[in-house]
Amino acid sequence: MNHWKETAEILSRLAELKAAGRRAALATVVHIVGSAYRRPGAKFLIEETGATLGSVSGGCLEADVREIAKGVLETGAPSLRHYSTGADEDIVWGLGLGCNGLVDVFIQPATEGPLADLADRLRTLLAGDAPVVAATVVDGEGTGSMLVAAPDGTLYGSLGSADLDAAVSEHARSLTSAGRSAVQTLAERRIFFEVLPPPPHLIVAGAGDDARPLVAYAADAGFRVTVIDHRPALLAPEWFPRAARLLVARPEDQGIDLPPAGRSLAVIKAHSLAIDREWARRLLAAGVSYVGMLGPRARTESILSEIGKPDDERVYGPVGLDLGADGPRQVALAIVAELLAFVAGREPRHLAERREAIHVG
Repeated sequence: MNHWKETAEILSRLAELKAAGRRAALATVVHIVGSAYRRPGAKFLIEETGATLGSVSGGCLEADVREIAKGVLETGAPSLRHYSTGADEDIVWGLGLGCNGLVDVFIQPATEGPLADLADRLRTLLAGDAPVVAATVVDGEGTGSMLVAAPDGTLYGSLGSADLDAAVSEHARSLTSAGRSAVQTLAERRIFFEVLPPPPHLIVAGAGDDARPLVAYAADAGFRVTVIDHRPALLAPEWFPRAARLLVARPEDQGIDLPPAGRSLAVIKAHSLAIDREWARRLLAAGVSYVGMLGPRARTESILSEIGKPDDERVYGPVGLDLGADGPRQVALAIVAELLAFVAGREPRHLAERREAIHVG
């Protein structure tokens, strides 16, 4: 979901640059082996002024990528770079970082060429609520050519032939359910299939002061946040600038335009026993898969007992990971950490305890 947000932000910046007649190149992680800070699909925009947005690593690769981007802007020719973050003696652009990973980064013109032609269309598709797949030739004939598969099956752009476009479209559909971006070889071309599943929705029921950092952190992490409260005065847009929507509603109101329950998580924090109880009743009945409840365990258990859901495993209360948090900002961090673990299907633990690769499974 972070790549969806990052891509949308970069596309917005590209629109500004194109309108101003300024140039930029885009670097994208397309393949990794072993240890890597970012996953395939991570993006790094390099403007001709030197300004940047996003990242392709934790700072290890960016300096070299900037230099390559300068050449790409001068020649208009894309470049696929192979980086090794292992020991000094590694032979493929070895950086001697001791991270023991291989990272392929594709750098292409962003304000002209195929990407520029499709940027507005892709930006529009990302404003929707369904998966989008972008396929880019990163090596072989037609390097840099690009095709975007919309959720309804419509294709935008081309990789050079109708037969190849059809094969790519079929392959894109097969990758969508897995939700993972990857490089595949088709017709002697290496093609990067970037799968962009829409971000999960987060419903925050309660717009008190302590909701502000939660909404800000959750939105920054990639959630599409809807804030709901029955008190209009608390829903001032300047207090929730990162929220996707602000809704004035009570839990018993009919016709509330809630996000799709199957892709939504919720945190209930209205600080009213009666209001929190009714939000719990409504959101659980709607089929929301995660319902976090602020407050002590006894309070949550009492609410669940009253609504006839004493053993509902979708309820997390008290909400958040046990980080020793104190105060609204730290509590918000603990909640967002739990939300991320839930979405990823991970059991929260120290990374030092994990023996397998961090980005595996």
